[in-house]
Amino acid sequence: MADEKEIKQGQINIELSEEVAQGEYSNLAVITHSNAEFIVDFVSMMPGTPKARVKSRIILAPQHAKRLLKALNDNVRKFESQHGEINDIEPGNAPFPMNFGPAAEA
Repeated sequence: MADEKEIKQGQINIELSEEVAQGEYSNLAVITHSNAEFIVDFVSMMPGTPKARVKSRIILAPQHAKRLLKALNDNVRKFESQHGEINDIEPGNAPFPMNFGPAAEA
């Protein structure tokens, strides 16, 4: 009989610390890339405030960025099938400019 703590083939044992489990609120993501990586800065921006703070930066290999894109698409489809369509913010109604930040190439 296999030990219960033994990890089955293809499974990953992921640990989540209490600090990380609290999460960080982000209402904006700024994405840049180079030929070797994608950088996603998660930002918390308060309306009417000219300054925002990066709360977390995630650096991904291009292959992982593409997997993340597919996983997000899949999860948005599942969410919308259960809760209805997510209404996107119209560019003119966004609480902050949508054309700021660094260029797409790092």
